[in-house]
Amino acid sequence: MLRMIALSTSNLGPNAMFYLAAAVSDFYVPWQSMAEHKIQSASGPLNMQLAQVPKMLPVLRQEWAPKAFLISFKLETDSKILLKKATAALEKYKMDMVVANELLTRKEEVVVVTSSENITVRRDKNEGVDDVEDPLIQLLVGRHSTHINTNSSYVQ
Repeated sequence: MLRMIALSTSNLGPNAMFYLAAAVSDFYVPWQSMAEHKIQSASGPLNMQLAQVPKMLPVLRQEWAPKAFLISFKLETDSKILLKKATAALEKYKMDMVVANELLTRKEEVVVVTSSENITVRRDKNEGVDDVEDPLIQLLVGRHSTHINTNSSYVQ
């Protein structure tokens, strides 16, 4: 589906923005490993082999939407490694921004990682905002506008 959306918006160039909020899963059970019938508990302990889901961000950046504004997310449970992993994802997948969020505080605060800075975005408790998305979206829309203006000479 991501491919279909990316290709259908490819003529938008830098005007397109992909807000890739979550990976469905990092691992899956391959079809050839799936049981045909219900697994019986009397059979004893279950050993399951999972395969890694292919990463689509490099394909999105390199082939499907090379000029689009790309935002991905990095969720971690360990705050000590969060920014390092988000920065690595920014560089590895050539994202414009990575939203780094910690599982326990994700509704209150995120850090937007760019190539030049880290921007902390917090839920505005004074405005009665329920979560961090409103101020986050405002920031991302502003940065996307800058991206469009910077690439205004784009020709398909």
